[in-house]
Amino acid sequence: MSTGTTEALEGAKPDDPAAPLPASNGSSEAPRLTNGRRLGRGMLKKSDLYRSLWKGADELRGGMDASQYKDYVLTLLFVKYVSDRGDRTLLDVPDGAQWSDITKLRDDKEIGDKLNKIISRLAEANDLHGVIDLADFNDENKLGRGKEMVDRLSKLVGIFDDLDFGSNTAEGDDLLGDAYEYLMRHFAQESGKSKGQFYTPAEVSMILARVVGIGLNTTPDQTVYDPTCGSGALLLKAASEAPGGMSVYGQEMDNATFALARMNTILHGYETAELWHGNTLSSPQFKEPDGSLKKFDFAVANPPFSVKAWTTGLNPNADEFARFEGFGVPPEKNGDYAFLLHVLKSLKSKGKAAVILPHGVLFRGGREADIRRELVKRRLIKGIVSLPVNLFYGTSIPACVVVLDKESAASRKGIFLVDASRGFIKDGNKNRLRAQDIHKIVDIFTSQTEVEGYSRLVPFGEIESKANDYNLNLPRYIDSGVVEDVHDIDAHLHGGIPNRDIESLDPFWSALPGLEEAVIAESGRPGYSHFRLERDQLRASLLEHPVSQSFIDRAQAEFSEWSRSQKPTLEGIQIGSRPKELIADLSETLLDRFRSLALIDPYRVYQRLMDYWVEAMQDDVFKLSAQGWTAFVEGTPDTDLVPASLVISEYLADDQVEVDALAVEVENATHARQAYEEEHGGEDGLLADARAESGKLTAASVKARIAEISAAPAFSDELECLETFQGLVARESAAKKSLKQGETRLYNAALARYERLSEPEVRALVVDTKWTSRMAADVRDEVQGVLRSLILRLEELDDRYARPLGALVADTDRAAERVAAHLRAMRFE
Repeated sequence: MSTGTTEALEGAKPDDPAAPLPASNGSSEAPRLTNGRRLGRGMLKKSDLYRSLWKGADELRGGMDASQYKDYVLTLLFVKYVSDRGDRTLLDVPDGAQWSDITKLRDDKEIGDKLNKIISRLAEANDLHGVIDLADFNDENKLGRGKEMVDRLSKLVGIFDDLDFGSNTAEGDDLLGDAYEYLMRHFAQESGKSKGQFYTPAEVSMILARVVGIGLNTTPDQTVYDPTCGSGALLLKAASEAPGGMSVYGQEMDNATFALARMNTILHGYETAELWHGNTLSSPQFKEPDGSLKKFDFAVANPPFSVKAWTTGLNPNADEFARFEGFGVPPEKNGDYAFLLHVLKSLKSKGKAAVILPHGVLFRGGREADIRRELVKRRLIKGIVSLPVNLFYGTSIPACVVVLDKESAASRKGIFLVDASRGFIKDGNKNRLRAQDIHKIVDIFTSQTEVEGYSRLVPFGEIESKANDYNLNLPRYIDSGVVEDVHDIDAHLHGGIPNRDIESLDPFWSALPGLEEAVIAESGRPGYSHFRLERDQLRASLLEHPVSQSFIDRAQAEFSEWSRSQKPTLEGIQIGSRPKELIADLSETLLDRFRSLALIDPYRVYQRLMDYWVEAMQDDVFKLSAQGWTAFVEGTPDTDLVPASLVISEYLADDQVEVDALAVEVENATHARQAYEEEHGGEDGLLADARAESGKLTAASVKARIAEISAAPAFSDELECLETFQGLVARESAAKKSLKQGETRLYNAALARYERLSEPEVRALVVDTKWTSRMAADVRDEVQGVLRSLILRLEELDDRYARPLGALVADTDRAAERVAAHLRAMRFE
């Protein structure tokens, strides 16, 4: 289809019935079908919310950096949310502190001062002074003076005016909590190295929660503690892993960051979380009645790395809580082990913890070596996970997760090590763990499965040996390096593919029996083989081989069986369904389905589903969980849920073919006109004198030139050229008119079909045509990627060894002789 017809109806003008429709390509673009108004019920989508909130952040960027303007945006987000959902929170929204009171301030000359007063009133009613009223909305140095401040704050308030948090009632919809985390992540990213430590990436937080065992069996009376909770991201993510809830405790030293944590816990539904402001090492707030440290079931922490002033306000040699007793005092200018030992002391007798620390704690000497030795001897370290570099916003150095477990210390045989340092993707200027990386780490760690080059249970005897002397640096125990691809000199000299390289592909040959024989043949030289096929035949022959097709078919059959088993669940989504539980079940069953298939990495298949969930599917499911399928049929059709492209491909395919054909005619006519103009439109061309003053050929300028020379026989050639060009222009114009008429017919037919859609038809369009077909295509691509990786390796070997040295020398000699012959012919011997 032409460019015009591939655009979505989103951009249609209210009075334009021929607004372009999307091509039948499965696009989820949301068209407009009536009076320029989007079809649908206006439930707030995560993607739309995030875009709006970041736009709000943009309004403030001029006067301050990210570490400052986040306080303004997050405060208004909090106030708007509490006001919209006041009856569903534990907070009191008094008269005069409603969002409607803030709306009235737009364009008010005293908007900054009045905003401060409204927020202060809300803070006073809920004991949130020092939490939601830290940002000064009347600060001229940050927000500008006079009209500049009024305009900036009015725009910011206007952005929040357009958001309705009260309409998002889907069960399990943590829309605002997710939005808050989205903003925190982006603010951390923009705040720079020195100011981004308030946020722990959600992906890392999930690993910590899961490796300590927080999950389905966690009970509400169990406790989770973060002694350096920052904005609360890690603590809340850990708590969210317990569907039944749990008791939340945290402490944070920085006042502004503590305020973020308090707002964060409320937005996530943890209004009763106990958070304290203060220095955890010098003034821990959570204590037992006897004055000792309070003990928790679980602890997670991401303390500041290698902080030098950790002894401020503390005499570590006379610590009243005996945190260092039996282990030794950490170095005066490095507090990593101080935080770890505080966490250890804060655990119950069966408590478990996961702490993010720099890699140096695993191998540094001196006092830290003594502490590490004692931890190993007492069998308190269950495992260590090495993470990729550059994950965190406060630092780019590599970090690890140290997992402590008091419960099983007596029977522990070794320390389970996981080197997950290579599993990530680039995300801007940072690295990020994918869903597949998280799942793999947790699966391997939980099951204590040893995977060559990735994980290993290292016996204490090996760690305590003289050679290792309690050093826990992972490269000592796991060789995770990439195997070097060694060139074979003999093959370069004499030809042939080294059997060593062929044998390295044994996983493929074993899973695809008969394929090796079809591709590889003995060369007659011991230790070397050759390809049966020419280079240009290799790819097609391998992909079309029956064994390859059987491999693809097996994988597709597994997916088809999975999709059939999940179809009742997807079609059964209704008001009150829990989207996050649904995607957890979908993804786990898909992962399990592909675990047994050779060559296919089940985690990559899992990642495909999770990517699609974030891209589009989650918005659909949350919407259906809040409104149900009937809302689409009984109300105004929602083209976010059912894109026009689906209706067209399912019910109007012939009409689409007609429009596509008309679009092709437009392209052909335009190309013919452009080619003719290029041929004759040069400075000396027959169309040169027909150009307008602007230098362009226009219908009017061509017509005028024809009238000027039509009676002059001397210009017959030019006249014929101009009339031919006129005909091409007329053809192009007629083609465009026909296309517009065809688009109008398709538009009207689509609108009429929308109005006749039944609920079963809507379910089928969404579940089968939209969701399942997309996932099937993703799985197919993943499976074919396995075969493509084999092909690429074979082609690489062919490129490397196809021409041995003797052949290359002969080629060079022949080329040199040809050059010499040419030189002799030109008498340049």
